[in-house]
Amino acid sequence: MINDSKKASTAYYHLPGLFEFYEFYKLVLPLYERHREYFYDWCEIGSLYGAPEDCIWGGGRVGGGEADEAEVLEFVGRLGISPRLTFSNSLLTEEHLNDKRCGDLCSMLAGFSAAPAGIIVHSELLLNHLKENYPGLYLVSSTTKVQTDIEEFMEEVRRDDFTYVVPDFRLNKELERLDTLTQSEKDKVEFLCNECCNFSCIDRRECYEAVSRRNLNIDAPEHICKDPDSDKGYSFARAMKNPGFISLNDIKNIYMPMGFSNFKIEGRGLGTAMVLEFILYYMVKPEYVLDVREAVYLDSMLDII
Repeated sequence: MINDSKKASTAYYHLPGLFEFYEFYKLVLPLYERHREYFYDWCEIGSLYGAPEDCIWGGGRVGGGEADEAEVLEFVGRLGISPRLTFSNSLLTEEHLNDKRCGDLCSMLAGFSAAPAGIIVHSELLLNHLKENYPGLYLVSSTTKVQTDIEEFMEEVRRDDFTYVVPDFRLNKELERLDTLTQSEKDKVEFLCNECCNFSCIDRRECYEAVSRRNLNIDAPEHICKDPDSDKGYSFARAMKNPGFISLNDIKNIYMPMGFSNFKIEGRGLGTAMVLEFILYYMVKPEYVLDVREAVYLDSMLDII
């Protein structure tokens, strides 16, 4: 029997493409503000995450957005939404900590006052650098650490360094062990909901390290994914069949009643059409899906890809 005293009242979604999908969010987020009745009243946008172009501290995905950083932060500031930089490169050295572009972005974020601002981090070296130089920013432990051992993950949650910790998606259904966390610890867990990667993949860490090398311009052989379906690209339909997938009903009927409230949606490399589908699925009431879809697709200024 679920203990209602620990039930979360709000689900916070952490959405991809802070810089990458700025033009898309300029349309969708005002719609979210003006027509809140289109969206479930039990969910909110917890943050937007991403990285601009040419950030060597970046990880998780190669590339980034070309939008003006100051303009992006001014926009999310007006809406009171938390911005996060995806600085989850796992291969940083001391010399990389002096990178001016990444340092300037952290300084911009440190001056952001409209909502808490954060950094998604993998490297312990970068973690200590950020704590020393930008103490006002909250830190998120990245899923790129590929912590598939539940005990290791729970120790990560208990670290004071992090405000949020994103588990490897293969821990999503370890509900019996996860339910032993205290409520303050559950508040830190941010589940990755819609991963499409093969649940049995043993090369996930190597895949992320390959991305880190490319962001650092390190010459190395290209990582070749061994998943037989890798050539098919991302599929939301296939993600829904993944054993680690967290559905809308799972969030409402399992995770929130257990006291969990933070849910990450991946998709920085997938394009805005796919991100729209994620938002429609997880956030929009069924009777308003067409209203939201038409508002986006019929906007002649937006190039949906």
